[in-house]
Amino acid sequence: MADDDPDDETVVRTAAEAAEGVVFANYRQSAVRDLDVTVTFEEGVLDVDVYLNAPDDEADPEAVADEAARAARAAVDDLFGVGGDGTADAPE
Repeated sequence: MADDDPDDETVVRTAAEAAEGVVFANYRQSAVRDLDVTVTFEEGVLDVDVYLNAPDDEADPEAVADEAARAARAAVDDLFGVGGDGTADAPE
């Protein structure tokens, strides 16, 4: 890990906030019965798991959970300056 890379706590917090943001962009907070966002970042490996129990009349909970997990990974990629294809972004 480079000296200027974010610390593990920042990575986990960023991923969790991104995932929760997607969920609450699709559901009112009062409509969500249960939400569990589990994020680990160890030895450079990010693991994101999103469990969502919400009514399916507003959106498909499984699809929203999948989107939330992808958003979490994308937010961490942005932290590290990695492009969507896994390569580092070119400096501007």
